[in-house]
Amino acid sequence: MLLAPTVPQLENANTDVPAAKGDNPLIWPLLSLLQASVQSWKVHHLASELQSRGLMQHLDDNPEKDLFKRNFLLMNALFELQEMLLPRQWLQVQAMDIRLLRLPPADAQLQLAQDAALRSYYLNWGNYDTCANVVREMLEAFWSRYQDYIGLGHSDMHRAQALRIFELDEDASDRDIRRQWRRLAFMWHPDRPEGEAARFRQICEAWQVLRQR
Repeated sequence: MLLAPTVPQLENANTDVPAAKGDNPLIWPLLSLLQASVQSWKVHHLASELQSRGLMQHLDDNPEKDLFKRNFLLMNALFELQEMLLPRQWLQVQAMDIRLLRLPPADAQLQLAQDAALRSYYLNWGNYDTCANVVREMLEAFWSRYQDYIGLGHSDMHRAQALRIFELDEDASDRDIRRQWRRLAFMWHPDRPEGEAARFRQICEAWQVLRQR
């Protein structure tokens, strides 16, 4: 069972910072990496691979904090992806053993229970930084890089069109939008069995419009 990491001293640490409106954009390139590989990954190897693709940036001038924040972003995305894949697939999330399995192990519920504290830690954005605006700005920068990576340029899409793509009504709540985004992005991700790159880009474009309301 893993324990929550030792955290570099962050000024005025506060775990009540509200989550930014939106998902960790590393979820999707991580899914591509893990889906295409049979090897077991380590967190720092995943970070290096994402950095080589231009998807992970420098996060702090303090080397210790920079390392902590990179690990936090990766673990946050991995635990989010683990939840999305269940119950059909199993994402093994251990710092030194990260891999995607076709089927969950027999003791999947036990493993989830054992890692509950760690998962809770990494899914709480308040543990990343004391300022919600810093988190939002960081996620915006990551989304911009990911859009460039998948070839999504400037969008003229309107909100009404984005809602139609999401199959939602005008009065859809932020929660409804986020839930539908995850469902559709996961369904059409090009590394999924029925995925399609063009459709996935369209979903990403609609999400960009809707999440900025």
